[in-house]
Amino acid sequence: MDVTLHIAQDPEADELLGRSPLAALVGMLLDQQVPMEWAFKGPATVAARLGADDLDAHVIAAYDPEAFAALLSAKPAVHRYPGSMAQRIQQLCQYLVEHYDGDASAVWTGAGDGPDLLRRLKDLPGFGTQKAQIFLALLGKQLGVRPDGWREAAGDYGAPRAYRSVADITGPDSLAKVRAHKQEIKAAARAAKSAKPPKPAK
Repeated sequence: MDVTLHIAQDPEADELLGRSPLAALVGMLLDQQVPMEWAFKGPATVAARLGADDLDAHVIAAYDPEAFAALLSAKPAVHRYPGSMAQRIQQLCQYLVEHYDGDASAVWTGAGDGPDLLRRLKDLPGFGTQKAQIFLALLGKQLGVRPDGWREAAGDYGAPRAYRSVADITGPDSLAKVRAHKQEIKAAARAAKSAKPPKPAK
């Protein structure tokens, strides 16, 4: 895994995402309730604050929880909710240490096919079905991990040029398309909510 990504829109952060399986997983974990670029810049920020050029699951798993939360909370914060995300990152790393000897890439190198890889991703702390499918699509589309049936396992996110998620971001233009899609989804959800008839009074 040594490719150039353009998700964080920051050369150093994207370089780390492209060569570090754990950084890519942590970026995906952080990708909620904050802009995509902010989330995927997080791994590089964490690595820099740890005084390293990469993330190490063993180091993070064993880190003092309060100190790790403080590390993520220092300005500029790694996430809108740095304390809870620090806990989630440590839980992810502890799981990787316990099940994969700390090697994040083993999550996908040991998968038999697309459905098996999806199951492995869903087993990771903090990865629900949607997040697992998006990361599976990212692996297939940009990181060269393409076990049999990966597109089908990734659902709608696996379709070519879907522009539904970070899996399709390769530069500013595709970032704008993905952001527009997300805004459309949010607008549709708001419209559906406002269209619901009021509950009858008891």
